[in-house]
Amino acid sequence: MTTKHSNILVIDVGGTHVKLLCTGQSEAVKIPSGPKMTPAKMVADVRKAAAKWKYTAVSIGYPGQVIHQAPVAEPFNLAPGWVGFDFEKAFGVPVKVINDAAMQALGSYQGGRMLFLGLGTGLGSAMIVEGNLEPMELAHLPYKNGRTYEDYVGERGLERLGKKKWRKAVLDVVEKLKAAMCAEYVVLGGGNAKLMEKLPDFVKLGDNSNAFQGGFRLWHGAFTMPAVPKKKSAKVAHA
Repeated sequence: MTTKHSNILVIDVGGTHVKLLCTGQSEAVKIPSGPKMTPAKMVADVRKAAAKWKYTAVSIGYPGQVIHQAPVAEPFNLAPGWVGFDFEKAFGVPVKVINDAAMQALGSYQGGRMLFLGLGTGLGSAMIVEGNLEPMELAHLPYKNGRTYEDYVGERGLERLGKKKWRKAVLDVVEKLKAAMCAEYVVLGGGNAKLMEKLPDFVKLGDNSNAFQGGFRLWHGAFTMPAVPKKKSAKVAHA
């Protein structure tokens, strides 16, 4: 059961910036990140920037794989130390960690079966079916010519193909993944989504600010996230 909190601090962690917004605030705050950004430094910088904001819970959009609300792989563009870091202890309030694409997907959702694809440095992906959120890792599945989906529609693909061929590849990938996931509609988010031109009726352009809406929604009980398994108590063997 999701605990409801009225004041939530949402943190969107990126490779160049950490963006944060709190309930009741209209302007997001940006903090520089980069290869020297450890989780401890992120927490310290965020707490300093949000010192005047009152919040009772935190949502973190993390740029990497998250399972059971915890990072399971270190981020590519930041310093190591994120796996196993105790965010609740560091912030002193309840914390939910979610993949950054999944958080933006949550904020973009308008009902039914939605596939979210984040077009950025790589390819983020998530599926929401009738309010049930399932973060996905579609980026590294094989696509064609010995390359992955991410190799075509991520930043490397854009640089290799040029905008015209890249747009064509994006539409082809959208068609294939929509069919595979039986999605009713697809939302394209991420920094490069704005480069798309004519889109099919079933494709909607997202917005990076939707990540904040997703972070707020995490605590409002309208969505179901993958459950965190309970820790099993050790059994004592008797002779």
